[in-house]
Amino acid sequence: MITSGEQRPGILHGAGPSPNRPPVRAVFAERPLLIYWELTRACELACKHCRAEAVARRDPRELSTAEGKALLQRLTGFGQPRPRLVMTGGDPLKRPDLFELIEHARSLGFSVSITPSGTYALTETVVRRFKEIGIETMALSLDGSNAQRHDAIRAVPGSFEWTIQAARHAAAIGLPLQINTMVCGETINDLSTMVSLVQSVGSIRWSLFLLVQVGRGQALRQITHDESKWFFDWLCDITPRVPFAIKTTEAPHYRRVVLQRMAGARRQGQTASLPETLQRGFGIRDGNGIMFLSHIGDVYPSGFLPVAAGNVRDTSPVTAYRDHPLFVGLRKPEQYEGKCGYCEFRNICGGSRARAWATTGNPMGSDPLCAYEPKR
Repeated sequence: MITSGEQRPGILHGAGPSPNRPPVRAVFAERPLLIYWELTRACELACKHCRAEAVARRDPRELSTAEGKALLQRLTGFGQPRPRLVMTGGDPLKRPDLFELIEHARSLGFSVSITPSGTYALTETVVRRFKEIGIETMALSLDGSNAQRHDAIRAVPGSFEWTIQAARHAAAIGLPLQINTMVCGETINDLSTMVSLVQSVGSIRWSLFLLVQVGRGQALRQITHDESKWFFDWLCDITPRVPFAIKTTEAPHYRRVVLQRMAGARRQGQTASLPETLQRGFGIRDGNGIMFLSHIGDVYPSGFLPVAAGNVRDTSPVTAYRDHPLFVGLRKPEQYEGKCGYCEFRNICGGSRARAWATTGNPMGSDPLCAYEPKR
């Protein structure tokens, strides 16, 4: 959720708050920064980590075109500035009314991004239509540095080549591209090799998702504490050296690592100020700055935390986000249980609420991936 690379060179340099003033967490009580709308769970891939457990056919309970347009109208109730809308799935291209819904969202003032699946359906014509209709960013998933690795995760031969072709189509017409990669036991040893691939396809951003074992992801291996420490240190090291931004999802621990490295740099007399734009991301996590709407209209704190706070067919999504006890509680890290509740970094990190829920059944519990032992 925190974007680290957009402020390049960024981790240990640049203008920022006083070293004596602690970072301030952002509380998004009125409106989220990002709304993810799962248009459908239909998809022709069978990805091993799919949180949605996508299937080949559309669910008859999906929101209809009319319901989708009504939902978009209700989302304007968040006011200005509008949250950014990410249309996801499944594969959004499985919805025949996709472009109609994009046009309606754009007419209401939403900036819209999209995450299509890497299949034969993602043609040059489709990518060009995304650009023409006003899509802000197209995000594609690459989970390996070559076809063998990627297709093994996606479980459909050819997905790697289709994805690479779509990425090149986007670069050719100037459609901003984000590459998404799942970080788990099966992929972590390939990340260093993937850096050059992400650069070669013209991506402006690399979004790294730390596995939350929900959906089919329960069959994959969570990285260990030692692997997570290597991963965060590696990110800090490569971020100033790559020409694209780096973003992490379900990995708020990265913020702690950044601050600790800054403190270490200061002790050695080095410049280690925090960019204001990076500081504004502190505190963003499931339910605080993030809202997810399922294909049937359920309101979740995130796609990886599928605990419903109502359904848009009978509940205002604006009211659910602002007032439902689940969302309100997630915005109060001092009420978290275990070490996340007393950690000195709880306000700007707080741990992955989705991973806490997936592991313990309690979204207010501690994130088991964090190896840090906080001061009481």
